Amino acid sequence: MVRKTLMVALAGVSMLAAVPAMAQGIGHSLFMRGSIVDTGSNGTVVCIGKADGAEVGQKLEVYRVVTHPGPSKGVAPTYHRQLVGHVTIDHIFDDHFAHVSVADGTPAKHDIVELRKN
Repeated sequence: MVRKTLMVALAGVSMLAAVPAMAQGIGHSLFMRGSIVDTGSNGTVVCIGKADGAEVGQKLEVYRVVTHPGPSKGVAPTYHRQLVGHVTIDHIFDDHFAHVSVADGTPAKHDIVELRKN
């Protein structure tokens, strides 16, 4: 009985230890993918890479999320995406990140980048 309890506890601990590794993949897939992650002195970096089908020379549309406050009776605010410019992929770092140059507009950190596939 003690051995069975110990085995179950060990299995639970090992599952909890794996959570950070799984969360990194989930974070990229659900939260970061398609966003501008840096606009520093080294240029603009987006969270789109080889795994997303990115290629050097592709032009991406850049959108900013704009909020419209809702009425004061508890209705949630509404959102829409506003086109703020375009960027072109210069260099792909790996499966998840690429360096881009601003083609036009005013892209900023946390804006959304999107490749239009025809």
